[in-house]
Amino acid sequence: MSASPTDLRLASTVLLLRDAPAGVEVFMEKRHVDSGFVGGAYVFPGGRVDPDDAIDAAHCADDEASASGRLGLPTGGLAHLVAAIRECFEEAGVLLAYDRAGALLDFGTPDVEARYKSLRDQLNAGTISIQQIAEQESLRLATDRIAYWSHWITPLGEPRRYDTRFFVARAPLGQTAAHDDWELTSSAWVTPAEAIERAISRAWKIIFPTLMNLKDLARHTTADTAVAWAGAQSLPLRANQPRVLGDRVLLPGDDGYERAEPDFAKIDPKVLARSFALSAERQP
Repeated sequence: MSASPTDLRLASTVLLLRDAPAGVEVFMEKRHVDSGFVGGAYVFPGGRVDPDDAIDAAHCADDEASASGRLGLPTGGLAHLVAAIRECFEEAGVLLAYDRAGALLDFGTPDVEARYKSLRDQLNAGTISIQQIAEQESLRLATDRIAYWSHWITPLGEPRRYDTRFFVARAPLGQTAAHDDWELTSSAWVTPAEAIERAISRAWKIIFPTLMNLKDLARHTTADTAVAWAGAQSLPLRANQPRVLGDRVLLPGDDGYERAEPDFAKIDPKVLARSFALSAERQP
């Protein structure tokens, strides 16, 4: 059963990566427990694609055609990439952009760091848009430095449903990631294996799509190899919409997927929770 586009909200999420002695690390944030969506869960920076994300392509490294082509879409790809960059700045304080000299943005001096902190606060408050920031600071958003990673659709029966595209990007060296301390209450750089272990031990609440993206990321040893692998995938990417069969959570291509229950509202909540818990425990 395909998802109706009328009941889905478009969203973008970014796996922000860096290299560490233990291997590639990803930046994760804990959502406020009172959040209207997955409260208390550890997530990657991301959120809805907003109308303001349809910015003038002159402020981006991609035009609409190249951006949509990289996502396997007829149109709308640039807004997805811009949304990923905007959400990363709002939630993690990292702005993937080129300065007026064409270099990756660097917050290395106190005055620059303070200016962009103020811009981040204004963006979160809704008093400035991402295009206005690009115009004011003579920036080009580094849409060419984020790669399309995966595509997930919230199952039927969930109160909020999203059509989400996940991206990967290397964190710029001249910026420090930090949660916003409002919608997000804590954050950490972790290896995928560490995050999965914390999910299995119940130390962290991590929802199924996040867990599966961590599992895929765990196959890579560096940020560059992860970004390169993502960019080399054949399009269109498979749309992952989970279903449940017994105690198993299934994805398209899994044995039994077609006969599994697609509507989570029809599944006993205890059975559903147990299925996802078992799925987490099966991860390497």
